[in-house]
Amino acid sequence: MPDPGNLLVGLAVVAGLVGVVVQVLPGALLVLAAVGVWGVVTGGAVGWGVVAVAVLATGAAQVVKYLVAGRHLSRGGVPPSAVVWGAVAGVVGFFVIPVVGLPVGFLAGTFVAEWVRLRSGRRAWRATLVAMQATGLTILVELAGALVTTAAWVVGLAAA
Repeated sequence: MPDPGNLLVGLAVVAGLVGVVVQVLPGALLVLAAVGVWGVVTGGAVGWGVVAVAVLATGAAQVVKYLVAGRHLSRGGVPPSAVVWGAVAGVVGFFVIPVVGLPVGFLAGTFVAEWVRLRSGRRAWRATLVAMQATGLTILVELAGALVTTAAWVVGLAAA
């Protein structure tokens, strides 16, 4: 791939990595798409090898993040319904409060759902903290997968 193409792929990869952390863009999928396009255009064993590593790393991260979050939530005693209510409130918050609405809505929705269920503000706040920790774990796992994909692309650039 010519240098301008590599630059565009690099910019997309950086945007995807930021998207993983900030949770505004589907970051891991953006990184995968950019590296996938690079691999297909580059072709050969290097290009297709990088695509294979990228697909496996991204896919594994997507599966593992849900397993890790689910285990953390169940150990913390947070039912899936609280997370669903938090997600619904997060989507509403995304449209009501610009920029910070998603996390604010998620926290508020989770807290209210647990407060209604437990009838205790203190226990509801504890469950909300567990849900926040689970969210942080999913971000870390997804970031790890995106970084493996990025590393595969960098190695592929050097080898191509």
